[in-house]
Amino acid sequence: MRVALDATYSLGPALSGVGVYSRRLIEELVREAPDWKFLLCYRTNRFLLALAQRRPGPNARRCWMEEPWWAPPRGDLFHGLNQRLPARLYPRTVATFHDLFVMSGQYSTPEFRQRFTPLARQTASRADLIVAVSRYTAQQVEQLLGVEPSRLRVVHHGVDASSQHPTPNTQHPLLLHVGAIQTRKNIARLVEAVEMLEVDLVLAGSDGYGAAEIHARIEASPARERIRCLGYVDRATLDGLYRTATALVFPSLEEGFGIPVLEAMAAGLPVVTSNRSGTAEAAGDAAVLVDPTDVESIRAGIERVLGDTTDLVRKGRERAAQFTWARAARETLAVYRELR
Repeated sequence: MRVALDATYSLGPALSGVGVYSRRLIEELVREAPDWKFLLCYRTNRFLLALAQRRPGPNARRCWMEEPWWAPPRGDLFHGLNQRLPARLYPRTVATFHDLFVMSGQYSTPEFRQRFTPLARQTASRADLIVAVSRYTAQQVEQLLGVEPSRLRVVHHGVDASSQHPTPNTQHPLLLHVGAIQTRKNIARLVEAVEMLEVDLVLAGSDGYGAAEIHARIEASPARERIRCLGYVDRATLDGLYRTATALVFPSLEEGFGIPVLEAMAAGLPVVTSNRSGTAEAAGDAAVLVDPTDVESIRAGIERVLGDTTDLVRKGRERAAQFTWARAARETLAVYRELR
């Protein structure tokens, strides 16, 4: 079988969550199905960068996304890895939906929402099958885009296993948040909770929608000297933060899944996260779940993970071990086989 994939998001050193998903899924698909052919499609403005990146295997080759409409499709199936499908028609199509927070809340500009919504509806209507990264996202696709459940398949993200052994400073707790500085991540309430406690907070992530207001809130905070904003950090730096932090605190208002939750668990960190959307689904019973709209709930959750977390860390490692990219690839291949 010949499968074409939109590999554009897998390029570059500073990968977003979608980028990590695209790169790791492609690597494992190629490994899990050595007899299949995989066409890694890139938009023209990214093709030179693609040539500089190592191919994931001998059964994968690169091609342009924007080919003439009259040219026959190179693949039997096309998989859009980020809620988009190309204009040209393929015999069969699959689209991955990560989240629909642009439609469900005030987490982006009106202009972006106006561009995003018709594109999401078009992709949902054209795809033969839709992969949702969580049951929560599948419910959103059904409710907001009118997709019938028979076309929905849930395939969770994976997380890479960690051999790290955290060495946190228990004398002065360090809380870690991994993710963009944006309204949806609920950082203003996290800062308010930190003000009630004797802890430090490190925010690792680039600026997003609403970042100016969040930075202003941090600057005005009485805990300002205990809060560090690092911006985007590379993988090595992030791994170092996971080793030295006391806990991950991730009280997001809405997530399609929540890779940082499982990354922290894999690294042996106790986790505080939201009791809703995709984070609760990712965490299961291996994290302290809090109401993200209630500062007191966030504060109490932090206090809990500052105590004896031996059982929480054990549960977290066991939980993270259930989510592998190899498993995600096998389940994705099963989706493809449905359309053969």
